[in-house]
Amino acid sequence: MKLNFAKRMSYIKASEIREILKVTEQEDVISFAGGLPAPELFPIDEINKINQIVLKEAGTKALQYTTTEGYAPLREWIANRMNGRLGTAFDKDNILITHGSQQGLDLSGKVFLDEGDVVLCESPTYLAAISAFKAYGCSFIEIPTDEEGMMMDVLEDVLSNTPHIKLIYAIPTFQNPTGKTWSLERRRKLAELSAKYSVAVIEDNPYGELRFEGEPLPSIKSFDEAGNILCTGSFSKIFCPGFRIGWIAGDKDIIRKYVLVKQGTDLQCNTIAQMTIAEYLKRYDIDKHIAKIVEVYRKRRNVAIESIERCFPDTIKFTRPEGGLFTWIELPVGISARDVLVRSLEKKIAFVPGGSFYPNGNKENTLRINYSNMPEEKIEKGLKTLGEVVKEYIRQSE
Repeated sequence: MKLNFAKRMSYIKASEIREILKVTEQEDVISFAGGLPAPELFPIDEINKINQIVLKEAGTKALQYTTTEGYAPLREWIANRMNGRLGTAFDKDNILITHGSQQGLDLSGKVFLDEGDVVLCESPTYLAAISAFKAYGCSFIEIPTDEEGMMMDVLEDVLSNTPHIKLIYAIPTFQNPTGKTWSLERRRKLAELSAKYSVAVIEDNPYGELRFEGEPLPSIKSFDEAGNILCTGSFSKIFCPGFRIGWIAGDKDIIRKYVLVKQGTDLQCNTIAQMTIAEYLKRYDIDKHIAKIVEVYRKRRNVAIESIERCFPDTIKFTRPEGGLFTWIELPVGISARDVLVRSLEKKIAFVPGGSFYPNGNKENTLRINYSNMPEEKIEKGLKTLGEVVKEYIRQSE
């Protein structure tokens, strides 16, 4: 029997990261592929205690349906946290709890995108955002970036000359995949352009609290006078990803539209997970926990950068992130990171080729390295081996 599937199924491809992660389930593989937090940092004992408290004190509520918007005390905490750290002016009604920040991206597609619409994004950009938006039949225009972020002169030229632009998607702090951070002036300018051209902005910020050095910067949203900018966030990187609890925040009228489409998707997020997180935040010091994560990831970032400098050829370029989970390597022109991956997997080393992070393709000489998940000795060993593979491949290609 032949079935007629929705047209959108032709837009959806398997995630390259998810496919590579299947290989990394082998214990002898050193993986720089997924953006995985370090599992040894999950507060398992504390969560166990909190679960018992929640079930004992509010078990019937914790195991019942809740509102689509999410558990009110958790939304209040998120609003206050964003106001204090990012310069926003939110209350709980500006916040919708989502299944990770990824659901916020998918809901954004439902709220804003019709088939044939255009999304503007950094070049490169987050692979799963491409997948989420592409399902709604949009096309992408990639805006080039430099060390300060999206190039605003190019962005404005595109905005002024391109019809059907509905969204600008950006990760201004410790960007995935490059690790770059936007300057203050670029953040302010994007808010101005969003207002001038009446285009919504999705400011994705799953890594912003994982800063190793430098000064925190205000969000793009903090410069938003038109109400066009929405922010996503997540507990996945600062707490643990298995709860799948994130949020999207923005103008209350827009958030109400997100609530409507979420009701048609899953009704609500996990009640007990929301209550467990909220109770943890009340009883424990999340800043102390984040500081512990930052200390570990800073060491691993340092080992990764030192290993790349020592073990890779001088012909490559790479980023030096001030925080987050990733660094980005650019190989000489004409060298395919996908081909390098085939050889490195033979030596039990995994990474993500960079081509998938460009929605319009044609950039195959790049790759993303995650340093948060592997211990220092494996980072050093794995990058030494990967550097040797890269050198060998370049020699054979000359």
